[in-house]
Parts: sequence; structure tokens; C-alpha cells
Amino acid sequence: MNPLPPAIFIMGPTASGKTATAMRLIELGLPVELISVDSALVFKDMDIGSAKPSKAELVAAPHHLIDIIDPTEVYSAAQFRLDARALMDDIIARGKVPVLVGGTMLYFNTLQQGIHDLPTADAELRAQIHLDAQAIGWAAMHQRLAALDPITAARLDPNDTQRIERALEVCILSGKAMSSILAEPAKEILPYDLLKIALVPSDRSVLHQRIALRFDQMLNDGLLAEVQMLRAKYPLNLDLPSMRCVGYRQAWSHLDGEYDLATCREKGIAATRQLAKRQLTWLRSMDDCDLIDCVRNDAAIKSIELIEKKLQINKKM
Repeated sequence: MNPLPPAIFIMGPTASGKTATAMRLIELGLPVELISVDSALVFKDMDIGSAKPSKAELVAAPHHLIDIIDPTEVYSAAQFRLDARALMDDIIARGKVPVLVGGTMLYFNTLQQGIHDLPTADAELRAQIHLDAQAIGWAAMHQRLAALDPITAARLDPNDTQRIERALEVCILSGKAMSSILAEPAKEILPYDLLKIALVPSDRSVLHQRIALRFDQMLNDGLLAEVQMLRAKYPLNLDLPSMRCVGYRQAWSHLDGEYDLATCREKGIAATRQLAKRQLTWLRSMDDCDLIDCVRNDAAIKSIELIEKKLQINKKM
């Protein structure tokens, strides 16, 4: 008998069917509430490029932590952990089970493992890192990180500018490699009995096909018009986390005339594939996951069976 309250993680790369699986739980009337674990869905007005559930879907299956900040704001993994913990405790207090669904693996990891003692962001240092990157390029900045923190550099793609920037910032401010800090015990472990479902593809080419189809659908649904609206409504720039989201950066560059629509599509699909690759790398490093092949037609059914079994066990307790 586990004295800890239950919680469910539904994780996976982009286009693996996580959201559809979670919403099916609500349709079945299971005693759960959904918490979004997605660093793009927190932003208001960013609907198409983030593959946000439609307004009708959110009415039918409400998600916490969607549309909570403007695209000009910043939302950290530490803030997510605070918000998610409060929501989970509230959901349990109301007799339901929290289901956390999404693809931002850093959020899942921070929630489960706790907060490490990383230095907070330093605007002046970040400005200097950007100046250096403009002068020598991000590939050279990646090499600079490799000299300071080879473990983190090996994990990061040379084009992953946001994470390279953060890792350099941590190294400089703390005097330690970020990998060494993350290897230390965290401050607090999540006090929940977790069922962790990972939707992963047995055939990655099928996932790539889904990614291409979804990006084409985003373009057809008005991704470019959405980015134009965002630029008109908010004082945005490409250094903001919101505009670093996959799809938005490529659409922005196309609108600025840097390349044509065909190249925008090509770059957007390639960036989404890279995102999926990073998500799968995170998932491979996580322990005690129930793996479900998201390529199979019965992936949602298999996931729901695991969740129903978990809920029945806890109900008997």
C-alpha cells in the first residue's frame, strides 16, 4: 500500500497523441483533472503554432496552465513547479487525480526531481553572451560551452541557442558546470505515487510524417497570420522565449523576407523534428516509465487501460 496520493504523467514527443489521450480520459468521465506541461501553451494568443487545443476542446476538457501569460513574459521551470504543485494538491483535496500532459521534459523533470541550486538569470550577462554570439556565431559558443561543461555541451545541439545560452550563464555565474550542479541531489522530491506513461514511436519515420502533416496544417490554418497578429499586438522580438518556440521563429523570419514560404516550411519541419529528438532523449533518461508505442492505432486505448488500473488500485486503498 502506497501512502502517497496518485498522479499521472502522459509524456511524449510532439505529434505523439498526448493531448488526444488526455482528453479521452475526460470523455470517459474518469475522476481526473488535466494540467498542461507545455512551455508554448502557457502563452496567450499563440494557438495555431503551439497546436493548442481548440476553445471547444478546452471547454470539454479543461486544462490548467494554458493561456496564463502574455508572449512578452517569461515562465520558468521553477515557476511551473510551484504552480503545478499547488494545482496537484488542490486537485487531490477535491477527490480527483491530477493528470499532467505535455512534452516539455524539463518541466516534468523539475517537477519530479525538485529544484537544483542554479543561479537566476542575469540580464547583463545574457546581453554579453548575445554580443559574443553575434561576433563569433553560436557554433563557436557551443565550443566555448564544451570547454566549460563538456557533458552539457554533448547533450545540446549546436543550434539550440536558448539552452547553450543558459548553460554558459550558469557556468559563468556559479563557477561550476551545470551538469555537475544537476548531478547533485535536488532540494525536494515530488511526494506523489506516479504513473508515468511515455508515448514513444517504434518507427520514427511515422512520427516525422505526422510532424510534417501537422506543420502543413498549421500553415493552412493561418500560422503566418497569427505571427503577424502577435507582432502587431505585442512588443515582441526573437530573443523572447515565446518567439523561440518551434514554428514561430521560422514564420517570423519568413515574414521578414529572410526566405520564401517553401524554405519556411522546410525549416519549421526540421526544427520540429529536432525538438522531438530532444524530447525522446529526455524520455530515455527517465526511470520507471510505461512505454506505449504511439505509432500503433491502439496507443490511446493502452494508455487509458494503464490509467484506469491505477485509479482502481488507489480507489481500493
